[in-house]
Amino acid sequence: MTTALTDFVLGAIELAPAQRQLLMLPLCLSIAVVYKTMRCDSVREVPLESLVLWGTLVIGMYAVGIGLWVLYSIMV
Repeated sequence: MTTALTDFVLGAIELAPAQRQLLMLPLCLSIAVVYKTMRCDSVREVPLESLVLWGTLVIGMYAVGIGLWVLYSIMV
């Protein structure tokens, strides 16, 4: 029983590249919500400001990823 539980906890889950990219979306959203909750003066501002920051984070991370991929392709 303990080995099965240990294998479940410590074992890596196989994910396709598209699934790994989709996992970035809720991570960026949670970071945006927490950050804007601390920074906004009014609670009414939080949802819209969080969505704007979430979009900025996602676009920025994809831009950095594409830039690094292009740089890697040029260097190799």
